[in-house]
Amino acid sequence: MSLCQKFKVSFEVYPPKTQKGLNDLNQTRDELCRLKPNYFSVTFGAGGSLQQKSLDVVRQFVAAGISVTPHISCVNMTQARLESLLREYQQLEIRQLLVIQGDLPTDKSSLDIDFHYASELITAIRKITGNYFHIIVAAYPEFHPLAFSPTTDIENFKRKIEAGANSAITQFFFNSDAYFRFLEACDKSAIRIPIIPGITPIMNYQKLMQFSNACGAEIPLWLHKHLKTYVDDPISLQEVGIEFVTKLCHSLLQNGIKEFHFYTLNRAEPTQSIIRNLNTSQSQLKNILN
Repeated sequence: MSLCQKFKVSFEVYPPKTQKGLNDLNQTRDELCRLKPNYFSVTFGAGGSLQQKSLDVVRQFVAAGISVTPHISCVNMTQARLESLLREYQQLEIRQLLVIQGDLPTDKSSLDIDFHYASELITAIRKITGNYFHIIVAAYPEFHPLAFSPTTDIENFKRKIEAGANSAITQFFFNSDAYFRFLEACDKSAIRIPIIPGITPIMNYQKLMQFSNACGAEIPLWLHKHLKTYVDDPISLQEVGIEFVTKLCHSLLQNGIKEFHFYTLNRAEPTQSIIRNLNTSQSQLKNILN
């Protein structure tokens, strides 16, 4: 039985800054394509600095016949630039976008910005293209780091849906209870769109800490201490990470989740190992039940 018959996957990649990085990404892309993903999402570049490179990567994926979902953020985005970008994506026959606020600079006057929130950007996209695009937005199971309260965070999330979002992908998390509590909160607020769990493989202790602090994703104390013991042993750290994230995804599968979005950081491993472990465990479970 193929992977896609058991659960669906998609992968996030980012636009490299160098030719070597692009070559590495192409190799990663080819390896991950063997896992039959629904699509690859391509980030818009940190702070808008790599937006042209992002478009170049999107074009290359389309030319290779690979389904791609570009990110669009508010960073350095004007009405004219948005209209041009949407025309380009329609010409490329892209039908899905991931729309986010992005990391806006403290000094917004240094950039041309016509949109400050993802909901504003979604409204503009709908006005320009109607229902042409399936729009995905970000969700935060442990709540957005800038949210005043869990209630206002849900309200902000709902605002994006009312503007025209079709589905969502979460920020990464390591506690499945946080994800399911978030789903319950959404249900109570009459939010019914699919909310796909975002999964980050554990590759580097320092980077994981940076990402966690930046986005407000909690790392359980026991996991934090466990990973810290392998800070100078990257091979063991990755092995521990594969085991933990596999168990996290397995727990989600057991509770009815059938789709995952992996933040690959442009690397095939350890994402490949996690998915293959899941696939193996699903096959073993089916054999036991039969």
